[in-house]
Amino acid sequence: MTSARQLFDYLTTRITNYPTKEKQAIVHILLNHFLRLSNVDVLVDRPIAPDNLQPDWEKIIERLNRNEPVQHIIGSEEFCGLKFTVSSSVLIPRPETEELVRLITRDYTEEDEKVSILDIGTGSGCIAIVLARFLPHAEVYGWDVSENALQVAQDNAFRLMANVTFELKDILDPKTSDMLGEKEFDCIVSNPPYVTYAEAEQMRPNVLRFEPHEALFVEDSSPLLFYQAIADFGRKHLKPGGRCYVEINEHFGPETVQVFTGNGYVNVDMLKDIHGKNRFIRADNNPY
Repeated sequence: MTSARQLFDYLTTRITNYPTKEKQAIVHILLNHFLRLSNVDVLVDRPIAPDNLQPDWEKIIERLNRNEPVQHIIGSEEFCGLKFTVSSSVLIPRPETEELVRLITRDYTEEDEKVSILDIGTGSGCIAIVLARFLPHAEVYGWDVSENALQVAQDNAFRLMANVTFELKDILDPKTSDMLGEKEFDCIVSNPPYVTYAEAEQMRPNVLRFEPHEALFVEDSSPLLFYQAIADFGRKHLKPGGRCYVEINEHFGPETVQVFTGNGYVNVDMLKDIHGKNRFIRADNNPY
């Protein structure tokens, strides 16, 4: 293909398993990543220089038509204005989770003293790293049960020059809390596994086949497993008046609120995402 529009039309025609608008968005991502061609370049049909090295488009088309996420093909995803390396070991950061980060940055921007923040189930490190970058007065920790995920997170932190302490820890293991002793945090944040297996049939194949199930799913019989563990942990390791932020399953909003109120948290708020769905809970540890 000798021009941006020609290549754009060719790729959108060959990609067969996405709706038109979505595959157009995917092609724009590919053209920008591999050839630095913008949406405007496509509109004006900018010529592609003969010496401009192009990838093997046929292999890329084949991977997309097998439902492999475009983020895995280019190896990255943008989150809160920063580019994160992603792989099959971690969840691809979602726009909804950016809202969770913004809640925290708004609440802690005016802090004069250092604050300690713990990100439980850090994955790619996107939450922890953005908080470390945007809140320079914060001491940030990121935990995960996956060594592979932690390697991705550490690589991202190094490349993005973020000071985060990553540790291999399991929030479901009671020893995790016991080993911390008296250590307390000002803030705990988590986007834990919350999709039940009963909901799996409604999910896109690019998610089901290529993203880690241990970071996505909980058993149908215990959909609130991680929230109960986080709330219990926070009671012991959040400072009095410390705050907990979690992303939630919209189908279990009131039940998740009850987990926190039942554990003695106060000012428990359920907040909606950009789509108007119940998506976050913010709760304060009892200050007394």
